[in-house]
Amino acid sequence: MTAGHMKPPQALLPYLTATHQQLWREVDSFASEYVEPLVIQMESTPHAVDHRLAEMFAERGWFAVTVPYAFGGTAAGHVAKTVLIHRLARVSAAAAAILQATLIPVGALLHFGTIEQKAKWLPQVADGSLLLSIASTEPRAGGHIGGIETIAERRGKEWVINGSKIHIGNSHIAGAHLVIARTGGREATTSQALTAFLVEADRAGLWVTDHRPGLGLHGFSAGKLDLDQVRVPEHNVIGRIGQGLSVAQSSSILYGRPNLAAVSLGIHETVVSTTTTYLKGRPRYQRALSDLHVLRNRVGAMEARLRAARLLAYHAVHLLDRAVPCDAELINSKYLGHQWAVESAQDAMELHGGQALNADYPLQRLWRDIQHTYPPAGTGEVQRIRLADSALGEAAVEWSHQFSDMSVARESLSRQLGSPASHPYESP
Repeated sequence: MTAGHMKPPQALLPYLTATHQQLWREVDSFASEYVEPLVIQMESTPHAVDHRLAEMFAERGWFAVTVPYAFGGTAAGHVAKTVLIHRLARVSAAAAAILQATLIPVGALLHFGTIEQKAKWLPQVADGSLLLSIASTEPRAGGHIGGIETIAERRGKEWVINGSKIHIGNSHIAGAHLVIARTGGREATTSQALTAFLVEADRAGLWVTDHRPGLGLHGFSAGKLDLDQVRVPEHNVIGRIGQGLSVAQSSSILYGRPNLAAVSLGIHETVVSTTTTYLKGRPRYQRALSDLHVLRNRVGAMEARLRAARLLAYHAVHLLDRAVPCDAELINSKYLGHQWAVESAQDAMELHGGQALNADYPLQRLWRDIQHTYPPAGTGEVQRIRLADSALGEAAVEWSHQFSDMSVARESLSRQLGSPASHPYESP
């Protein structure tokens, strides 16, 4: 597979500025030159965690795509973030996963951190010296945040944390983890019982278990953290005591779901292009497989799903950048983006026949990787429940509305501190 460069589809132009298109070209070139050569090695060594990609992303400032200028970021916004993840994922979903997993806790810091916390940690994220993870999922509770059993107890001016977290993206390369822990008693409601803590990876009592490869995303780590009497200072609390549910939920909706929609989109795009290339080059009955109407019907369905997923993904983040309330659109882009990509991947497997099962052919990797975009940031069942809440007028919090003025606030702060008036990849 050759990554190459593709111009943005005309249908996306209403969402992309000239600088977004410049970024699109840059990521395509980077993926072709640096990411594609690593794919075979990552696939052949699934027990290893790739560190090189994170270093290269950091050199380009991509971990700081939504970080304000004042803290060393590019303040480029969510459309730019989607471009980054989408274009990387079409070459390597593992590479895209490394990038997107750190961006989720960055969102939590932006929305809930104090000025002092942002000034301390965000410049380190921006220069690549500090990667972050978000640690919410647990062995017994899974993604059910109300069932979190990790406990944080106040001891003077410190907090002591005990518990375990699993499926933590970038667990082996992150320098700090945003840990959601229970600070309220069992009688407290979930909305008041949890608190978020930024826990540095080198704190005594924090252990990261050995990396174990998953079904797909080889080279990316999503491991287990054990916290045994881990002490963190009061100033490592992100948000208020008892605000952990809000920290986790808002980060999931505003960052996690659109990020995963972008990963699914990149995989989906390559599934379709791989299939059409194969069908056009495969002779049958003095013609090509692509000339058979029964197969063109399947390809047409794949293309329809891809086009719809692409518009959903970019429309949702375009609204977010423009401070339009869009929680349901973000949720829907993740839900349908994954579902449609899975359907197209299965069609592709069947259209390829035995060729799809060859380990050195990319389709098998794409099929395995797309399975990884279903559970994080809420399963399909969770997404449908949230969409039903919206349909029934029962959505409790519209996070995109609550933080709708964040882009304005970031730009204002940047200008107050003497940052440049414009910057590459700036949002519309």
